[in-house]
Order: sequence, then C-alpha cells, then structure tokens
Amino acid sequence: MRLLQSRARRRPTTTLTVLAAASLLVAACGADGDAAQSALSGAEGSASTQATTTVAPANDETTVTEADGGAGVPTLADDGSGEAGEDAPAETDGTDDAAAELPADPGTVRPGWIGTRILPTDADGVVPPQETPPEMYNRRFPTIEIFPAPSDDTFQSVVGPVPDDVLARSTWQDGCPVTVDELRYLRMTFWGFDGLHHQGEMIVHRDVADDVVGVFAALHEVRFPIEEMRVTAQPELEAPPTGDGNNTTGFVCRSVVGSSTTFSQHAYGLAVDINPFHNPYQKGDVVLPELSTDYLDRDDVRPGMIFEGGPVVNAFDAIGWGWGGRWNSLDDYHHFSLNNR
Repeated sequence: MRLLQSRARRRPTTTLTVLAAASLLVAACGADGDAAQSALSGAEGSASTQATTTVAPANDETTVTEADGGAGVPTLADDGSGEAGEDAPAETDGTDDAAAELPADPGTVRPGWIGTRILPTDADGVVPPQETPPEMYNRRFPTIEIFPAPSDDTFQSVVGPVPDDVLARSTWQDGCPVTVDELRYLRMTFWGFDGLHHQGEMIVHRDVADDVVGVFAALHEVRFPIEEMRVTAQPELEAPPTGDGNNTTGFVCRSVVGSSTTFSQHAYGLAVDINPFHNPYQKGDVVLPELSTDYLDRDDVRPGMIFEGGPVVNAFDAIGWGWGGRWNSLDDYHHFSLNNR
C-alpha cells in the first residue's frame, strides 16, 4: 500500500463536505448499522451521572459498565414515538416573529459553501497563506447529526470491535501499520457549539481505548464544545483542498506531513485531533486547515480553542499523552499522541 501524503492529504477535511460525509455515514450505518449502536439501549440517570467503559474482551463482545451502578446501558435514542403534539400553537402578538427575523450571528450559521470551494495551490501543490472568512472568525457552527440524539445529558460511551460497515468507510486498508483486531470503535457523547448533546464516533488502538474515553468524559463534564466527531473516510484523503474542515478524529491511515515513508501516529490509532479549525497546525507558511489562520492568534480566546492548563491539555496530560502545542519545530495545537509525535 502506498503511504498517503502531501498537505492536501493531511488536511482534516476536503471537498467531501461535512454534510456529504454525514449522509454517507448514515447511509452506511443505517438505524441499526453496528454492534455498538445496538448496545446503546435503556438508561436512567441525572445530568451528573458519568458512565465509563471497558475495552471489549478477547471474545470481541462489547462490554459497557457504569460507574454509579445505574439502571442500565446508556441509550442515545429518543423516545421513538414519532408523534407530534396535538395541542394547537398558542396565539401570539407577533413579538416572537419579529425576534425570529433578527439576523443570526454569522459564526453560528454554517455557510453553504463549506467543503466546496477548492483553494489554489502553487507549483509544489501547497496552498499559499489564506485569510479566514469573516463568518469563521468565531466559528460556532451547529453539529450535523449522524446518529440519534442521546437520551439525556449524561456522558455515554461504548467500546467494541470495529464493525465491518464502519471499517469499510474508514481509511483502513491492507498495508496499514495496524491490524483490524488491534483497533477499537468508540461511540461517545459530546457537547456541541450549539449547546446541544450529540453522539459521535472514533476509531483508536485497543490499548488506549479506555484512556481516550476517559479524556472525552472529562471534556464532557466541563462542556468543552466539539463541532463534529466522526470516522474519516478514504475519499477525504485524496480530495483537493478546501481548508475548512473541523473533524475531531483518531485513526487515519496516512503518512506524516511532508513524508512518503513515515506513518503518522494516527495510522496506528495512537493519536487524536480535536477541533482542528480552532487549533491549527503551523509550520512556516503552511497552515492546516488552510482557512484557519485567524486562529493562530492564541491571545484571542474563543470557544473550542485548546490552551496550556486548559481542560483538554490537562485531560491528555492525565493519561500521559503529548501535545503538539508544546513542540519546538512547529505548532500542532489540535494534535495529541501517546508518544508525543
């Protein structure tokens, strides 16, 4: 297998738009598309309840435990009634309608061009420095749902083998430096920039699955906002640059930036990227995602950014992982890895 490389392939997203990727994912999963989703059923608990998981045992059966001895495995589905309320809407004096017509904060509205505007490249295939579009200065886009909404506000998670349908839409292929059996599929809940509770997915190495879940449980507790969390698809690695991606992800079978012979730690399932648009990669004039240059100003603190002493860095420090924001040769503010590479 050839190692996927180049700046375009290092980008967290491409012309495969978030909406298109979500549609592809939903179509691939279906309502009951994998073992992890079927395990998420029936739950009770308060907003303070925290669920923990254990990695699936050798017999590949998904195992879920709850720290508080709650009433069952968390469910991320709604009540399933599908029925609308029967009460007629209350009459109003038009005040609410007037308020609804006020223009929305640009940072909270996802532009229709996301993932569609291909950026120019130089002779070496590198995108020259770009300005951040005004609607992304304070990016707080709502999360596009790819799974049923969680049943309540508690942190919910499942760890298990990677289902065949998930593997098929991932970047894994023969020649990757890790076997399928060495990987685990995570389903976890998170808080979005929209203030709502969402369910996401991630693939990581089985040896770090519990630790990664623990990190996201800590972020969930402080309501650290995440825009999206989904498995990276193969077409995203080969699409031309659009520079606007923001996917939080783990395993991606690709090489490191600027190399064709060295696998990234993501290819081993031993690295995690969080909110890459809010926390860019920079080496010289190279910025990834390319439109995130405004977020290189780390003194302009905005939601979703990662800082020394903040909850994200502290959570990864607690499990012994390194942070790319501490490197000397470059800054990779969204990147965390077991071996600090």
